Amino acid sequence: MASKFEGSKTVNEDENTTSKDMMIADKLVNIPLSIPSGDHKLQHQYWFWFSRRFPGKPGNTPSYDQNLKYLARFGSVEQFWTIYSHLVRPCALLSHSEFHLFKVGIKPMWEDESNARGGKWVLRIRKGLASRCWENLILAMLGEQFMVGDEICGAVVSLRFQEDIISIWNKTSYDQGATNRIRDTLRRVLNLPPNTILEYKTHNESIKSVSSVYKM
Repeated sequence: MASKFEGSKTVNEDENTTSKDMMIADKLVNIPLSIPSGDHKLQHQYWFWFSRRFPGKPGNTPSYDQNLKYLARFGSVEQFWTIYSHLVRPCALLSHSEFHLFKVGIKPMWEDESNARGGKWVLRIRKGLASRCWENLILAMLGEQFMVGDEICGAVVSLRFQEDIISIWNKTSYDQGATNRIRDTLRRVLNLPPNTILEYKTHNESIKSVSSVYKM
């Protein structure tokens, strides 16, 4: 029998989501909040989230925060691999599904206090590359390879019909030095060709673009 992640529901306990939509793990495991002696402690603690968007008119679909489903938290290398080894890879997810990996205390929402003045680097990739790019990105993030202090908030992989999207979020959109270093590190850890297009978008811009669509 599948056990619960800390603070979450098992797949078959969520009556608002079909089992097909939530086939995101082969089993769910308990991760203690304390880090066992002998584990390799990470500089920060992190938590995994999952969401699946249902395109439609406002009012006819659940809100973004209602779609967010907390999965688990971890604070060591060993705890990360325990969780990650049971999650399906992004390429196996249904379209409009997303995995979010953020520092504990920061929700994967534009309006979160830690994200409100920040933005994200966005990389659009062809189908079939999401799993490898996602793994390389989050391992670089956990390993503190971006070298920008506490600027990194988290990362998201988004599955779409014709392409997939990888993004990394930071706290301060107007810190040009930090955002440029994040961009350059992202190119390196994903081994991107020199002509690869990376787009930086502030969360304020994202909020305004969504609001304008809803007003149409």
